[in-house]
Amino acid sequence: MKLLDDDDDHEFAAARPMLLGLAYRLLGSRADAEDAVQDTWLKWRAAAVAVENPGAWLTTVCTRRCIDMLRSGHKARIDYVGSWLPEPLPTDDDDVGASLGSSLTVAFLLVLERLTPKERAAYLLHEVFDVSYAETARTLAMDEVNCRKLVSRARGHLEQTRVRHVTPRDRQDELLAAFEAAIAGGHTERLAALLASDVELRADSGGKVPALRETLQGKAAVLAFVHATLHRFWGAFTCESPDLNGARALVFRAGDGAAIAAVSFAYDERGAATGIYIMRNPDKLAGLA
Repeated sequence: MKLLDDDDDHEFAAARPMLLGLAYRLLGSRADAEDAVQDTWLKWRAAAVAVENPGAWLTTVCTRRCIDMLRSGHKARIDYVGSWLPEPLPTDDDDVGASLGSSLTVAFLLVLERLTPKERAAYLLHEVFDVSYAETARTLAMDEVNCRKLVSRARGHLEQTRVRHVTPRDRQDELLAAFEAAIAGGHTERLAALLASDVELRADSGGKVPALRETLQGKAAVLAFVHATLHRFWGAFTCESPDLNGARALVFRAGDGAAIAAVSFAYDERGAATGIYIMRNPDKLAGLA
């Protein structure tokens, strides 16, 4: 094991925010991302020789660890009870910025789920974190030509879904206010005007608390659920509007302050809501305590 000096500590500390951001986008879980970064730190400590390019070395180790975690967790994801959604991640708009924030949204992370682990990693490294094709190829242990093809396939899929655009914050706040009013008062007229006709609603409980298991499709079904169910059961809860995953969101809390739900939204390029994502899994809400 090599002896760490101040430079080693500084190198890892400088890389850590990027490693966490990459790992979270790959895994969709803050806890798993922290585990991957911790494993990277342990390998960094155990490196037998001086590392010529610490940033590239750390990125490679972290990426490969995340890919291993994705592959080993595949069966658990298949057996997951109900819809799976990424863990809500509190963010600061001033720190994240529009470009990185657009790659943190629930809608974006759900599209990443449809890619293979290597496609996901290649796209994030090159398109989000501006790692060169050559370095991305070395990280993924493949030649540059195939790496370019991998990124191109992933980019084509992401562009088809159009999830990497930035919805103006005043439009986001307008939808949040309408959704909160519908929950509190049961009146859905304002909300209806802001939903796309093909809007979907899905909830993640992990089978641990009561929640909708199937995905609702279409404005009529979503509005009926908000009016008949969410208004009835959530109407008395307090509501906050923090930034989660780089966008405005709602967190509903019980009388003791515990978060009982976090609600995120997806938008089309006109600003209409195309997705409503409700996190109810208490394990994933723990970070919002």
